[in-house]
Amino acid sequence: MAELLLETQGLRLVEVAPPVVPAGTRTAMDREWDRAVLANPALFDGPVAVCAGLTRENPDTLLVSWSRVTYRYFVLRRVPGATALRSLFVSVVQPTGDGRVLVGRMSSSTATPGRWQFPGGSVEPPTGDAPLDEDALRRHAAVELAEETGTDHPAADLTRCLITHGEDGQVGVHYLAPPLSAPRLHERFEALVAAETARGHTPEFDRIALVGSPADLPDLTGPHVSYLEPVVRWANRRVGS
Repeated sequence: MAELLLETQGLRLVEVAPPVVPAGTRTAMDREWDRAVLANPALFDGPVAVCAGLTRENPDTLLVSWSRVTYRYFVLRRVPGATALRSLFVSVVQPTGDGRVLVGRMSSSTATPGRWQFPGGSVEPPTGDAPLDEDALRRHAAVELAEETGTDHPAADLTRCLITHGEDGQVGVHYLAPPLSAPRLHERFEALVAAETARGHTPEFDRIALVGSPADLPDLTGPHVSYLEPVVRWANRRVGS
């Protein structure tokens, strides 16, 4: 699946009304969600933001329209004839000093076991009157990086580097973290796994790897997110140069 890589100076997010799901489709959606939870009890129907549209507001600014739903709405892609919702997610490109970047494999307790991706996740809507803006996205990206890899950067140290737009409409906002040494990244991940295991929890990543170019991706056993190869290629040119 092709991914469009967008670089832009400005990013603006605007909330719009959630999609209207007809009663019959909603019943089918609820049925599919119940099946998904039976297969993976770790799933939860918490709030999530979905992408309602992506346009270029002016030559220097992208406008992302988003709506509040819950995670069960993502199973609409399994309902025949239903309009699947488009994900809005963040990820972090964490480089090493030698130009490689960190990727992780999702564990068996997640919704996508065995899938390789950058640290990150679906965007959650703000609570109360807090806005969903670039600062909120950056904070969310920093939290995802810490929770999945044990690497903790202040949100202010993350720099937006790319926006990806897939053929399926999913929109990803990607941030570049300051480089850390490969031993340090492995040390932090191992400490996170040990701490989570001691609490009786399963880490979101069951493995991490450092890749230097798209040529390294075939060595990763399992499926990859569609944006992995183009973002690794971008990083190989920008971070590895």
